[in-house]
Amino acid sequence: MEKINYPLLCYELGDGHLLGMLVGSEVKAVDKDIAGIKSTIQDHLHKQYKKSDYYPTFDIVQPRMKVLDIKIRPTYRDQTGAYPLSYEVNVPVAVIYGETEHNYYDCHLPLFNYSFYYYDPKQFESLAHHFAKNYLDQLQPTQLYQYLRYKKPQLEIVSLRVNTRRDNDWGGFHFQREYRTLQRLCERFPFSKGVRKNITSYPEAAWELENKVDEVFDKLINTRSNVLIVGNHGVGKSAILTQVIKKVTSKKQNLEFSFWQIMPQRITASSKYLGEWQETVESLVEELQSANGILWVVDMVQLMQQGGEGPEDSVASFLMSFLQQNKLQLIGEATPEEVESMRRLLPGFVESFQVVQVDELPEHQIQLVLQKFGEYAQKNLQIDIQPDAMHLAYRLLLRYYPYESFPGKGIKFLGQCISEADISKKNLIQKSDVIANFTKQTGLPELFLRDDLLLDQQELHDYFSSRIIGQESAVDKICSIVKIYKAGLNNPYKPINTLLFTGPTGVGKTASAKALAGYFFGKGQQKSPLIRVDMSEFQHPMQISRLIGEGREVGQLVKDIRERPFSVLLLDEVEKANPAIFDALLTVLDEGMLVDAYGRVTNFRNTIIIMTSNLGASNRSSIGFTQTTSAEDVYTSAIMGHFRPEFVNRIDGIVHFKSLNQEDILKITRKELDELKQREGFQKRNLEVVFSQQLIKYLVDIGFDEKYGARPLQRAIEQNIVTPVANWMLANPKAKNRKIEVDYQKGIIIK
Repeated sequence: MEKINYPLLCYELGDGHLLGMLVGSEVKAVDKDIAGIKSTIQDHLHKQYKKSDYYPTFDIVQPRMKVLDIKIRPTYRDQTGAYPLSYEVNVPVAVIYGETEHNYYDCHLPLFNYSFYYYDPKQFESLAHHFAKNYLDQLQPTQLYQYLRYKKPQLEIVSLRVNTRRDNDWGGFHFQREYRTLQRLCERFPFSKGVRKNITSYPEAAWELENKVDEVFDKLINTRSNVLIVGNHGVGKSAILTQVIKKVTSKKQNLEFSFWQIMPQRITASSKYLGEWQETVESLVEELQSANGILWVVDMVQLMQQGGEGPEDSVASFLMSFLQQNKLQLIGEATPEEVESMRRLLPGFVESFQVVQVDELPEHQIQLVLQKFGEYAQKNLQIDIQPDAMHLAYRLLLRYYPYESFPGKGIKFLGQCISEADISKKNLIQKSDVIANFTKQTGLPELFLRDDLLLDQQELHDYFSSRIIGQESAVDKICSIVKIYKAGLNNPYKPINTLLFTGPTGVGKTASAKALAGYFFGKGQQKSPLIRVDMSEFQHPMQISRLIGEGREVGQLVKDIRERPFSVLLLDEVEKANPAIFDALLTVLDEGMLVDAYGRVTNFRNTIIIMTSNLGASNRSSIGFTQTTSAEDVYTSAIMGHFRPEFVNRIDGIVHFKSLNQEDILKITRKELDELKQREGFQKRNLEVVFSQQLIKYLVDIGFDEKYGARPLQRAIEQNIVTPVANWMLANPKAKNRKIEVDYQKGIIIK
């Protein structure tokens, strides 16, 4: 028997009870005294260990506690920005830290369920302060104040006695504690009961792929080859792998194999000196040989990104000799693009594997898989998916996710529908539930998802005309994009549309992009569907890595598109970027795809790409217009002179924005004032605000500028309306549930 000691953090709750947190796990208990908490947690750990041979690991030899006082300024955040309060608060944060048996240091922040490694004891306090402050800075004030209720805790120890030499039931493999590297870096697979949920909305099955399961099994066990399963996202690679492992480790087969799942990043995560991760790999290989183990690499491409500066001195390169000498057996999966990148970057690595190609199933087999999934949900989860709802889900996924494959994308989406139904305590999924979940996932309105809803063209035109003032050509172009998309005639292998907006500043180019984003993708997404990139920040060719990434690093644009694949991408002032940036964007504009050096694909096919430019705006007044020279010709000439033909040819349309006149400014003024009435301060006090015609005329006079368009108007409203009204509201705190009139007579008058 071996005794394992776990640190226990105990907080007073103020009602005569204590809260105990087992550091390094999610286990918590509440009782009237510490003895009761220890007893409850010990019972839980013993039951867990007896049931699954699993217990939490904790590496710190002599854990210590310190309470840090973190100064935080509470800040409200929403889509419009951040609004910090005028004062700071001290948040006490308890940290548990100390040296591990592996000669590095570990620190836990139990309140945040967060931990990190460090190698120099002098780094501890600054790192802990940094991580705690960074976490607390992201919280809303209401969330932040929850942490203020915790008083200073005390540190206790909970002991667990375990027999680490017990037989384990993973394919007859006798697990013993001497496999330290395997235990530290890998997870045994299949997971024992209790470690993972028994019933989920995603079944572990490889329906209609049984022949591929047999093929992988034969290569893996009968010929003892390294196996790489290759196919597009969603074809069922992971399902095949899982079924092969379950088949190998079943009692029926009685094979003496064990499987270990690893993330490549863990191999180098704890290395602090030159050559350490190589020693770790050698130890890993030795233990796998002793355990008759097969290593399942979760992300094969990551093997080339870990270890050194490039693929030639990476973990993958180091493993090649072991693979070629048959000292190590690997299994994993990859997409065709990733395989090509591995062949290009490290010749010989892919050749160490037997490749099993998995293609997308034909439609009739996909329908059978979805039908079996529906039967699984009805039998195991007591949730019924109506046939017309399943057919609708198939049709929507086929159209809007053409770059992913069935059956994976179908099971993933229907699994999300099941999770929503389970939360809502519903046992039936209908067409309306499919549409609601699809809208929530993509932001697309029902108009695009339902064929029975007809497009009202006049209503569409009125919608954009009310938001884009004085730019009929832009309204017409945007309306045509909506009509084509509604009809399903857009090219599915390109972005939805790519546009270049030209014209002087302050005429509505950005406002048009916002209006289009709100109409297309603004119905369900929590984040804004508009991704805005200021291209003036990328005037040097080396800055391309910051935009789209380089090597292991992911650029900001790639990160945003992966988070919000259904969005409007606004590249502002595109002409100011370096020409190298345009070259990198050619495949995005043409094919809607961006593939990095490691074969990772970022998909732009569900985006509308809008670029804005002021090219030609400074030339109009100097060239002298004639009857044959229009403003549109000036802008077109400037664009053709600045951009290369192959870049311009990939743009679907160029929309010219004309200068605004006083009548346009009048409409914009009324629109801005209507939006001002909806601000929170007026709504909270239930104030009905009326702006006089004299005031509107005054704002038009001071807010109109031929050179800067409508931009001075917003500044004029903030300075001449918002500030005086705010002062009046603060001076009259009891003014509620009434009408106020804002007028101008040689100054702002509020009555």
